Amino acid sequence: MTKPMREAYHEQLDEVNGRLIGMIRKTGELMALATKALLEADLDAAEQAMASDSSINRDQLEIDEQVLELMATQGPVASELRTVTSALRTTSDAERMGDLAVHVAKVARMRYPDHAVPDELRQTFAAMGRAACDMSSKAVEVLRTRDLDAAAALARDDNEMDRLHRSLFAVLLDDEWDRGVEVAVDIALLGRYYERFADHAVHIAINVRYLVTGEIEWADSTAGH
Repeated sequence: MTKPMREAYHEQLDEVNGRLIGMIRKTGELMALATKALLEADLDAAEQAMASDSSINRDQLEIDEQVLELMATQGPVASELRTVTSALRTTSDAERMGDLAVHVAKVARMRYPDHAVPDELRQTFAAMGRAACDMSSKAVEVLRTRDLDAAAALARDDNEMDRLHRSLFAVLLDDEWDRGVEVAVDIALLGRYYERFADHAVHIAINVRYLVTGEIEWADSTAGH
């Protein structure tokens, strides 16, 4: 027996959500690989990370095409419209997360065989890498469960990434900094890549809040994005 049209449509929306979850999961794997390249001056990891980004880009194109086709053929209403709108926003955020991880890998490759990160900042970048991957994993769970408390918690988690990012500038602006301008530029850029990666993970949580409630802004000021 043929399934009712709306039932089949909702199954397609569930499929889109599953594909979004897979896409976001890839961003965490990509950032983990890029961080390994950065901290270990691992050329193979850097090149693997850069090659892997094409999979995320392909996901964005395919998911966006699927969503636009659903919008054109099914005439989404109310919560359905929020679902497809949120999906388009989420693919954009996930694609940027992949790009930012690739930027980290490119810095590692550019400085190979040297380490791009001086010894005194390795622990900070290791912590930033862990925080970024953790936030990607949490974004996956938020999208899977649509748990608003978890979404708000993810927004608060970004505070730790912001703290780590600020700590880099405390080192760079210290009178005792003696690593030169080139290294300082690398550190500033790398810090920005991690910080923006985390911001996009927060945006995914905001997208989920919009999906569930129709509200775009956070009531909790801790979101800040």
